[in-house]
Amino acid sequence: MHPRKRQRKNASAMKLVGALVARFRADAGLTQRELADRICAGEETVASIEQGRRPLKPDLARLLDGLLDTKHALETAVAHMPEIDLIPAWAEQYMDLEREAIALSWFENQVLPGLLQTERYARAVFLSKVPILGEEETNAQVTARIERQEILHRKVPPTASFIISEAIVRDRLGGDEVYAETLRHLRVCADLPGITLQLMPLGRHTHAALDGPFILLETPDHQHLAYTETQRGSQLITDPNEVSILAQKYAMLRTQALNTEETKGLLDRLLGEQ
Repeated sequence: MHPRKRQRKNASAMKLVGALVARFRADAGLTQRELADRICAGEETVASIEQGRRPLKPDLARLLDGLLDTKHALETAVAHMPEIDLIPAWAEQYMDLEREAIALSWFENQVLPGLLQTERYARAVFLSKVPILGEEETNAQVTARIERQEILHRKVPPTASFIISEAIVRDRLGGDEVYAETLRHLRVCADLPGITLQLMPLGRHTHAALDGPFILLETPDHQHLAYTETQRGSQLITDPNEVSILAQKYAMLRTQALNTEETKGLLDRLLGEQ
């Protein structure tokens, strides 16, 4: 099925189902960790579902109904949720992995990584889409993107490395005010624990990733995966040989990009030009 034709779970309904899970769990006298252990999942998975940030899948709904003795309430709620296309279907699997990842390595050459965007920059991204999005969908997309950034502010955040083309931070997507705000935000992000930010300078004679952007991630069970997007789709890469090739590219990119101190210096200079 074409990604734009697939239906997605409505965000408000996800929050309602999540609230039901939380209520049924509490009534059963279980903590999030205890419930997670019983369904062989991570505590963060249970928390994400209860907060409406992650959809409750039908098979898990059935399992929870049995464990919590809720007489098919969750299965029925999931089956009758209203639908809205908030996140492209091709990206959903990656979003699930991103929430759980213990390490992320991200190369971008056209637009800031979603995890580093400000709200106004994200809005400028979605307002640039062709065909255009309606106001309601734009607002929903922006909200979903900003909520993803929660993983960078957890008590134990993932180890995150970002290599970004200098062209991105010199572009003025959204206008001058958004540009200045974005530079300030990136400068703050560059000092966050667990984050490594490097800029790929303009004018290089060699470049290890001319084929385009990609993301490497490591799961809690230490599986190494990669993800790439195109204009109208994406690819989650699980083959170890293919992931290894992208890991080699990323290692070379880190030697070609400005180091972290040079990157902060460039951001400071760009801020000083405002």
